Amino acid sequence: MRVIGIDPGLRNMGWGVIEMEGSRLRHLGNGTLHSAGTDLAPRLLDLHRGLCKVIAQFMPEAAAVEQTFVNKDAVATLKLGQARGIALLAPAQAGLEVGEYAPNAVKKTVVGVGHADKVQVQHMVRHQLPGVQFDSADAADALAIAICHAFHLQSAARMGAAQLSRTALGHTQKRRRA
Repeated sequence: MRVIGIDPGLRNMGWGVIEMEGSRLRHLGNGTLHSAGTDLAPRLLDLHRGLCKVIAQFMPEAAAVEQTFVNKDAVATLKLGQARGIALLAPAQAGLEVGEYAPNAVKKTVVGVGHADKVQVQHMVRHQLPGVQFDSADAADALAIAICHAFHLQSAARMGAAQLSRTALGHTQKRRRA
């Protein structure tokens, strides 16, 4: 399964695509989409077009976006929220389900500690994806988000399989009793 992770940002939006085969992860690509200028609408359009191109190129089957929190600067928070809207919209337009994760959840999944710093996160991403070269810190964060989502998808699949097994076992036991 291919997973795209997206680290939303208005000036720099990181993306990273990985492939999950069983418990093995493989790096497929990462990069940073840039928007420039002062007019918000064209900047958002640039991000949307760029993200749609990445999705069309790598054809992921799942997507994940980092959640954002309110900062002290309300205007910056609002603009970041609009960029996050693009990060949610583009994969949804491609028919992908989008997982959303708090930064601490990503860090806890990838590093094992919810308050890990960027250096620790990047170290563990390199460990999970040997040989990876990051386009930027934002791309490294996006790969961490993709890894987090891949692990959560894998866990959900295991839980679903275990539940099916329990259900099948229960039906078998009922038939034996009858």
